[in-house]
Amino acid sequence: MTAALVGRRITVVLGIAIVLVLVVGAIRLAAAWAADAAPLTIAPASATQLAADLAAERARADAVTRQLEELDARSQDLAAALGQARDRVAADAANAAKLKDRLATAKSRLATLEAQLARARVALGSTARAPASAAAAGRSGGERESEGEHGD
Repeated sequence: MTAALVGRRITVVLGIAIVLVLVVGAIRLAAAWAADAAPLTIAPASATQLAADLAAERARADAVTRQLEELDARSQDLAAALGQARDRVAADAANAAKLKDRLATAKSRLATLEAQLARARVALGSTARAPASAAAAGRSGGERESEGEHGD
C-alpha cells in the first residue's frame, strides 16, 4: 500500500469520527433546547394516584351502566304502554263505528216516529172539526192507535 492510500484512509476515518462527534453534539444541543422549552414543573402521577383514578373511573363506568339499564327498562315500559295505547285507540275506533251505526239507526227510528206523530196530529186535527159525537169516538180510537204506535 502506498502512502497516499494510507493517508486517504486515515483522512476518511478522521472525517467520519468528526461527523459522529458533531451529530452527538447536535443531538445533545437539541435535547437541551427541548428541555428548556418544556420543563417538567409538574411531577408525574404516582402509581397510587393512578390506581385511585382507575378505581374512580370504574365506579363511574358502573354507574353509567346502571343508568343505561334503568333507561332500557323504562324504554321497554314505554314501549309496552305505547302498544296498549295503540290497542286502546283501535278498540275506541271500533266502538265509535258501532256507536255511529247505532246513531244512524236511532235517527232513522226518530224520523219514523216523527212522521207517525205528524200523521197522528193530522188525524186528531180532522176529528176536531167533525161533530162532537164523532170527535169523542175518534179521540178514543186515536189514542188507541197512538198507544199502539208507541208500543212498537
